[in-house]
Amino acid sequence: MSVEANQSAKITLYWLDKSRSQRILWLLEELKVDYDLNIFKRGKDLFAPPELKDVHPLGKSPLIGIQTADAAKPMIIAESGLIVEYLTEYFGKWMIPKRYPDGKEGQIGAETEQWLRYRFLMHYAEGSFMTIMLVGLMTHNIRNAPVPFFIKPITKGVAAKIEGSFVSPNLKTHLDFLEDQLATTPGGGEFFCGKELTGADIMMIFPLEAAVQKAPMNETTYPKLYAWVRRMQARAAYKLAGEKASEASGERYVPISEIKM
Repeated sequence: MSVEANQSAKITLYWLDKSRSQRILWLLEELKVDYDLNIFKRGKDLFAPPELKDVHPLGKSPLIGIQTADAAKPMIIAESGLIVEYLTEYFGKWMIPKRYPDGKEGQIGAETEQWLRYRFLMHYAEGSFMTIMLVGLMTHNIRNAPVPFFIKPITKGVAAKIEGSFVSPNLKTHLDFLEDQLATTPGGGEFFCGKELTGADIMMIFPLEAAVQKAPMNETTYPKLYAWVRRMQARAAYKLAGEKASEASGERYVPISEIKM
């Protein structure tokens, strides 16, 4: 079925502020597909509102709904990686690297470097890498928790111990690895998998923007990664996604990389 035929399906993005859902909004703008945007905002506890559980039992975002003419209700898809794969498969095959060289279709071990990188990064972004960023966020919250002054040295000490023994060394390992990935991109391209934007770049934007915010990643420490983040943020579709989020939410969208902690 053609992309034009698939356009008859109604797409809804369930968007949550300060969440991974912004990269799905960016993807939809890159794909130039029509969609509806349902806005949800975090409560004072910074958790997603309970209304999101009416959409999906886990009550998390991002979520997309796909409503087709022959279905009684929309199909709800959760998890960023699956959402990116689903949308690119139907609306943006150009964002999926070619799997096999001509004449080697289906041959084990013959996959292109571009495709192997793509598949790896699609899982790595929310797996190995994002785990480190989340632990770092937890230690930040522990360090800044509103506790009595005589307990403060204890919470700061716990945070410092976790950061020093786990977060910082692991974050350095991952950022060193990713800097090298960009330095060795197939064909000398400026994206993670080559000369064209792929779903892997969409997946990587959230944790790398968080790395910029955390400050170990800047134009001096990791110049290629930092430049990649700024290139992605300069794309027309990325900017338009920010404008759409601002308009729909009533609050100016600020990339994670620019939020001061």
